[in-house]
Amino acid sequence: MDGEPDEMRSLGVVGICKEVFNLLRSHLRLFVSLAFTLVLPLGLVIFCHTLVSDPLMNKIGRNENEKATEIPGSPAAVRTQNRLDAEFFALAIITILYFVFVLAFSLLSTAAIVYSVACIYTAKGLSYAKVISVVPRVWKRLLFTFLWANVLIFLYYVALFFIFVILLFLSAILNVNLLILFIPVVILFYCLLIYFNLVWHLASVISVLEESYGIGALKKSAELIKGKRRVACVVFVVYGMCTIFVVSLFNIFVNSNDHVNNYFGRFFFGLFLLLLWTCVHLIGILIQTVVYFVCKSYHNENIDRVEEFLYIGI
Repeated sequence: MDGEPDEMRSLGVVGICKEVFNLLRSHLRLFVSLAFTLVLPLGLVIFCHTLVSDPLMNKIGRNENEKATEIPGSPAAVRTQNRLDAEFFALAIITILYFVFVLAFSLLSTAAIVYSVACIYTAKGLSYAKVISVVPRVWKRLLFTFLWANVLIFLYYVALFFIFVILLFLSAILNVNLLILFIPVVILFYCLLIYFNLVWHLASVISVLEESYGIGALKKSAELIKGKRRVACVVFVVYGMCTIFVVSLFNIFVNSNDHVNNYFGRFFFGLFLLLLWTCVHLIGILIQTVVYFVCKSYHNENIDRVEEFLYIGI
């Protein structure tokens, strides 16, 4: 490790950021290679999806409005419906391809960067070719964790829906403003959602470096994060805010022509934001991996088992 276990155990927000900086500085060539081959394509897919899907959805909206003014069964209405069918089909294909590519590059980039950091901390030999050769062997564990996390998030939203229905009935019975009941619930909901996403990110690291995956990795993550919950939440929220900030800039200045009418200006600013998003996402994965090792040190869990799993399990 770059720091002794006692030092890792006591790392706070600033210490974790310094540790990530040290990792980048000492292995810059490796992480830049991983960023450009795995993280950058992920960002490209995400950004291009909005550039393609948003105009298509606007076109669908215009055609639906046009259809509403036409006589049902008329030749014009039939032509409009045919256009709508083709546009909905195209949107479905684009959405499916988007989710496939995002899932693939997200899992691959996470596995590669997490494995690289683990090799650095366990003093194992490390090269770009070795990392890439290992990644396909761990993606299934990450996929199971991803699926379980999304199932739980879906159930979480279902629970929120039923709570909203109950609050609706209570507000009608008690003659109380619905907002008074609903706002505290929404605040609590999003706080818990942020925490669950933190657990999910740490579980992704566990899925790569340990035998646990799926619901087992999520449970272990929730246990491992105890004692460092506040520090982990702060770095995760900061990372999330940086990501939202970059994506918002893209939607405002690149995806929309309201602010930048020059196509060359939008292209180069979009390219800059894509590179910035790549850096933010790379640092985010490095942070969640460092947080994992900080939590391991805090609970006095030896990383020798991680080293053994890297050698035998992977």
